[in-house]
Amino acid sequence: MSGAIEATRGGPTDAPLSAHGLGRSYDGYIALGSFSLDVAAGELVALIGPNGAGKTTFLNLAAGLLDPTSGGVEIDGHVPGTIEARRALSYLPDAPVFYEDLSLTEHLEYVAALHEAEDPTARIDDLISRLGLDGWEDALGAELSKGMKQKASIALALVRPFKVLLADEPLDGLDPPSREILFQILAETQAAGAAIVVSTHRPDVIAAADRCVAIREGRLAYDGPPDPAILEEIFDRSELE
Repeated sequence: MSGAIEATRGGPTDAPLSAHGLGRSYDGYIALGSFSLDVAAGELVALIGPNGAGKTTFLNLAAGLLDPTSGGVEIDGHVPGTIEARRALSYLPDAPVFYEDLSLTEHLEYVAALHEAEDPTARIDDLISRLGLDGWEDALGAELSKGMKQKASIALALVRPFKVLLADEPLDGLDPPSREILFQILAETQAAGAAIVVSTHRPDVIAAADRCVAIREGRLAYDGPPDPAILEEIFDRSELE
């Protein structure tokens, strides 16, 4: 297999992702309150919780898309949004975003070049093949179905080198074979040394994780092994679906 995943090792801190006392509020409403989390290199963390619990808020803060109102978070030892942090982090959002006038291949070539990916042609070809995007290389984002847009967004997140991968509900919209491929790619990404945080409500993702972190009403509710019995004591199953 050609190198579809390129995670870079090492950095200023032992934990590529480190948040301490991280908070974000809006006019008195606490979306995330005093949240702390360290994710080690090669660790896959499943981030769970009811809708509105603060999962996406945390991911957006870590990605530099929001500014914290308290505490802080570092990506490879750098403040989110800085050039150094952007170089180290890849973010797979819950809603794919594409340039209107670029084809799928042009998107992948642009992102790979921007982040100086090694052997980008082989990387692009491998991702297109494995994710079932063959035949859509020249398609614009608007021409892709919901499922194909999700696959394209995954390819864009993985085509470049990174030390931290944040993914917000990445399996939503994927068919079963594509979900299996994504599990394989996530395992390869871990083996390459990346720290991974996946926001999810899926039991199969939680079971595959090294660690489960649960948020409820903006607060840390659990941090430990992905034990279904423990999680059911904390949440009603309906809250996580």
